[in-house]
Amino acid sequence: MNIRKYKLIPAAFLMVVAFASCSGDSDKKEADAKESAGGAETKKEKPDGLELTAEQMQTVGIVAGPIAQKNLDSVIKANGQLAVPPQNKADVSILSGGIINHISVIEGQQVKRGQLLATIKNQDLIKIQQDYLAAKNNFTYVQAEYNRQKQLQDAGAGTGKSFQSSEATYNAERSRITAYESQLSQLGISPGRIDNGRIVSQFPVLSPIGGTVGQITANTGAFVQPGTSIMEVVDNSKIHCDLTVFEKDLMHVKVGQKVSFQLTNQENQLITGTINGINKSFENESKGVTVHAVINNKEQKNLIPGMYVTALISTGSRLTAAVPVDAVVRSEGKQFIFVVISEAGKNDLIKFKKAEVTTGVTELGYVQIKPLDYLPATAQVALKGAFYLQSKAAGGAEEE
Repeated sequence: MNIRKYKLIPAAFLMVVAFASCSGDSDKKEADAKESAGGAETKKEKPDGLELTAEQMQTVGIVAGPIAQKNLDSVIKANGQLAVPPQNKADVSILSGGIINHISVIEGQQVKRGQLLATIKNQDLIKIQQDYLAAKNNFTYVQAEYNRQKQLQDAGAGTGKSFQSSEATYNAERSRITAYESQLSQLGISPGRIDNGRIVSQFPVLSPIGGTVGQITANTGAFVQPGTSIMEVVDNSKIHCDLTVFEKDLMHVKVGQKVSFQLTNQENQLITGTINGINKSFENESKGVTVHAVINNKEQKNLIPGMYVTALISTGSRLTAAVPVDAVVRSEGKQFIFVVISEAGKNDLIKFKKAEVTTGVTELGYVQIKPLDYLPATAQVALKGAFYLQSKAAGGAEEE
């Protein structure tokens, strides 16, 4: 019995050892596979930056140096649209209601101040002329009676009461005639023409300013109420720009500063101007203030109120970080410079890394930059040859 038990023990032990051995081989293979995969992944990782030798840099003309501090003309970017002053835009209205008999102009036509735009038929106009003529005829008698009483008063033969009565009547009738004449003049009818018996049944609508006829809102034969606008006239010769400047930039904006405009929807055409007014209140809740700028349109460009513009307001020279224009490269809608992150050592290699920046004004071959991430004051950047580094970086990305 003891011999049989002794023989079973080694058999069980061998089975356990065999199982452990198989498990160990499996774990080892799995570990080797992970190590192999990890090595492959490590090989695919893109190196952080570009490495060049001093000789390579000299060959392609790459020069590294510090970011300079330059006195550049600082600018503030603002958006807005073109507009005309209120005195250069007129709504053509009528003082008395009537039927439009004729419209003499079309939209887009150039007109002068006082030019005939339309004629309005009004039956009440005939009564006004009749009342005016009656007042004029009656005034002849009133004036004669006043002169007679004045002569008697001067001679001491008349009574003061009679003279005062005739004087009051004379002044009242004269005021009445003056009111009729003013009313006729406002309707564009000459009182002298009425004196000759030439009564008219329509009155003209004249242009209050010179300019271009805008939208015409009435048709021939339509009845229009008093005060109704039937068209507009716009004088674009005094067109200006209304810009929105936000609170953070407001302290730097002053009257007299130069402005460069880009017409946003007109192939970015450039025009210039000058700040001539700054509002003193915020527009709604935008925390923006409207700034007005007159436009220098010597080239007689076709500027229309409502056009959108992007403006750069020149606020004077300020010391700012700047690099040569060629040091900034553009890729995928962003702007970059190349920063030295390790200098030549025992391997004689210099390493560069791209750093995204925003740019400002360009002047005298330098461009203002503002790095998006922190850069130390002693940072060295590629001042020349940045285009080569960008090409090398793009080629490396394609290879990867």
